[in-house]
Formats: sequence, C-alpha cells, structure tokens
Amino acid sequence: MKTVAVIFGGRSTEHDISIMTAISSVIKPLELSKDYIVHAVYINKAGEWFSDAKLKDIKFFQSGNINDWMNKTKSVRVLFKDGLTLIKPTKFGESKISVDIVFPAMHGTHGEDGELMGLLEMSGVAFVGCDMTSSAIAMDKVLAKQVTQSDGIISTPWVTINYSSVAKSSDLALQKIDSLKYPMFVKPAHLGSSIGISRVKDQEQLINAIEVAGHYDEKIIVEQEVSNLIEVTLPIIGNDELTLALLERPILKDENFFGFETKYMQGGKKGKNSDSKGSQGYSELPANIPKDIYRNAEEVGVAVYRSLGCSGIARIDMLIDSKTKKVYFNEVNPLPGGLYAHNWRMKGISPVELVTKLVDLAIDKKNKDDKYQTSFNTSYLKQF
Repeated sequence: MKTVAVIFGGRSTEHDISIMTAISSVIKPLELSKDYIVHAVYINKAGEWFSDAKLKDIKFFQSGNINDWMNKTKSVRVLFKDGLTLIKPTKFGESKISVDIVFPAMHGTHGEDGELMGLLEMSGVAFVGCDMTSSAIAMDKVLAKQVTQSDGIISTPWVTINYSSVAKSSDLALQKIDSLKYPMFVKPAHLGSSIGISRVKDQEQLINAIEVAGHYDEKIIVEQEVSNLIEVTLPIIGNDELTLALLERPILKDENFFGFETKYMQGGKKGKNSDSKGSQGYSELPANIPKDIYRNAEEVGVAVYRSLGCSGIARIDMLIDSKTKKVYFNEVNPLPGGLYAHNWRMKGISPVELVTKLVDLAIDKKNKDDKYQTSFNTSYLKQF
C-alpha cells in the first residue's frame, strides 16, 4: 500500500477551512478506499509540523485541547531527500515514515499559493494538484488575469494598486481607478475564500475598502462589476485529459455577493436553502442558464485551466452578462474548499472516487515529469 501524507493548516487566514477540507474531504475518503496508509500532517499557526492519528478527528480541534497537546508534543521533522520522509519522535527515539504521495490541503498563503508545492517539487515526491508555477499564478488575481488575457480570455475591466503607494498618495490611486465605473469590487490579490473583499458604490466606500484589503495584502485589485450578472463556477480535474464537473451558480440576493459568510457560515443543515442540491444550500446545480451560455462558460473554464497550466484539480470562477451573453474570467481556486465534492457527487463521482482519481493523477504527472532532465554535467568549474 502506498503512503499518503495529507498536509493542512498552516500560517494562513484560511487555516480553519483547511482543517475541514483535510479531515472531511481528503483523509476520511482516502481511508474509506482502503488503498492507502494515510498520515495527517498538521502545520499550526506558528509554522510547526505535527503528525498523529488524533489529527484525523475534527472533534480534537473543536475540543480546544489541541494547544495543550501541541505544547506537550514534539513536532515532526521533515527530510527532503529522494522524496519526503516524516521523522516522528517516539518514546524510544524516532520513527521514519517514507511518503509516496503528498495530498496538499492547505488553503491560501504558504500553501495553495505555490510555496508548499515548490518544496514538494524540490523533494521529488508526487503530490496532488497544480504545480508551483500554476498555483502561484492562480493565487495572484492580477497575474492570473494578465496571463489569461494574453491568451485572449476576457475579464471585466480592472486595475491594480499597491497599498503602500495609496498610503503615500491616495489621490494617485484614485486617479488610476477613475477608468472604472461603480459599482466595483476591491480585493486582496492573493487571498481566497472571499476574505477581505468589498463591494463599493462610491468613493468613500472605495477608500474604506482599500484599507480593508490592505490589511491582508500589499497588492490590491479593483474590478468593475459585471452588469446583468450571473456568477458561475466550474470545478475541473485532469492533467492532459480533463473531466468537467457541473457548472454551478450561487443563489444570492441582489445586494449580496459570494463572500466568506455566504460560503461557510450560512449553509449546512441549518441553512435557509438546505434543500438545494448545491454547496451548503446556496447554489443551483447544475446552473439553470441557456444551453449556449452554459457551453460557452465550459469552454472558457477549460481555456483558463489550460492557460494557467493547471493540473490535478482547480475551480474556475466566471462572471456572465446575461444580456450580452459574454463570459468573463474572474479567478481560479487551485485547491477548492472541500474539493467541491458536492458538485462531483452530482456528476456521479463519489468523494472516495474523487480523491483516488486525484492521487492517480499525481502519480501520472510525477512519472511524466521524471522523464525530463533537470541536471547537466559540465567542466565549467575546472577553468577556475
């Protein structure tokens, strides 16, 4: 049996979401498959690594006992040599666990943004999901738009500003944004889960929103709102050959947007729309939109996935003007929360099938990458 290390937590604003994704959507279905030995690897908010069977239970995190446990427990060391090895302290010394595949479940900063993937690439271990480059681009809303626009994929009008420049001269920042029309959205460039995002209708709100976004990120993106808006999202899995999930449409009141509270705090069994087939009771699945627009959105989603070089899994978010039927690229999530298992289930792919497919894709990608030469012998140093 192959050994899978599920890495989650981290020094990110999305720390708690990562815990839920890892335990509910990755570890449990992997163990249910009975095909893998699964190790939970938890990185706390201070950046320390821990591994223990206790960390597979969400109740352990909910109990509040985890901080006391970490204070009494030695952290895990990680050896990056010919793959990845976990070195765990024991009563009688240390135990070494050789990892075959890493399943990253770290949302946001220091994980999903490519930092963890770079470490894994250097170690030479197979890992699930997008590589370092595509993860870094996908998690930078500005870079993602620049790359996709170079491939002819349209986005709603946008500008980017640096928060430090705003602090020096707010007038210059406002002049740059003058090219856009209200309403607008102000976002930190690198965060996910809709954290730090504001919708603004006038200059006063705009200035306040820049302050909020600047609390989370130096780079800020300001986007013009799409008229006659239909918001949709499309999960995709695959490397060379792609499988599309169902196009999903959030169901929101006109004055709201798809923010953190809507995504994570109003759903489940207690949600007002808990009878919905969508995620946490707030979405239409599949999206009930005209067939031509549906197909166009699927084509745009695939084009974005290819443009950014995604692999394994990603979720493409798009904005549609229902009158002009134009589909605008919004952003990419290279590690969808809960892996969007609710959507794949409606597509006919169970949570167990989803994670096992992703592990297979990781192994396939690693085998292909290993065919490329990354070192080169020269006599360069002998000339000195």
